[in-house]
Amino acid sequence: MFEYKRILVATDGSEFSDEALRQAVSLAKKNNARLTAVSVAYTARPWVLKDAIRQEAEKALLRAKELAEQEGVVLRTRIEEGYPFEKIIEVAKELKSDLIVMGSHGHTGIGKILIGSVTERVIGGAPCPVLVAQKKE
Repeated sequence: MFEYKRILVATDGSEFSDEALRQAVSLAKKNNARLTAVSVAYTARPWVLKDAIRQEAEKALLRAKELAEQEGVVLRTRIEEGYPFEKIIEVAKELKSDLIVMGSHGHTGIGKILIGSVTERVIGGAPCPVLVAQKKE
């Protein structure tokens, strides 16, 4: 089995990214890996929303840190600004991540084609494997 030493988990505070976080924490614990969570504040919106968007990212990372600490895993956090898929790939490269863990909304068929996703774009440009965690209904 491959050992992961540097895991990056992307979170936006949604229930889908919470599932990704749970899996990333479990993998980090099993592999004694360095775990970093990134939340990307998509700030290409009007400047008035910038603070609110950044606060949401901070809340998502605080919740992630609490969940990791409950499992005895140290979690480093980062907030980035820009397009989520670009920033996630950029951070993974910078940290030399062995694995990226992300959530998925679970869209399939025509919904998947029309909606597109950050996860799909990350998979296409990632410098390492991407684990897609899907919340079970």
